[in-house]
Amino acid sequence: MTQTDNEASVFRALADPTRRQILEHLRGGELAAGQIASLFTISGPSVSRHLKVLKEARLITERRDANRILYALADDRLAICVGRFLSAVCPEQIVLRHTRWRTTPGTTDHEEV
Repeated sequence: MTQTDNEASVFRALADPTRRQILEHLRGGELAAGQIASLFTISGPSVSRHLKVLKEARLITERRDANRILYALADDRLAICVGRFLSAVCPEQIVLRHTRWRTTPGTTDHEEV
């Protein structure tokens, strides 16, 4: 799989609002498949399909704990892919984010934004 295909899988995974919600829920730490399914009104098999897409995009990891499957966010994967895309599409914005300064009204103090 090329890097472009690899990154495309991330954006395809992010295209679905349910998958984005799953990622938000996992922000707090590992969750079992059943816990994730209980957070949605869709069927268990539908949640499983969403988890599979996220796993194939390497946005989440899974591990077995006895008879449970626990899911967690993959370290830095999302940030790296989105950051690489933004750097390619609008590199000047990346530079601006690091160098933009704001002057507080009435003072000469500057604060990095």
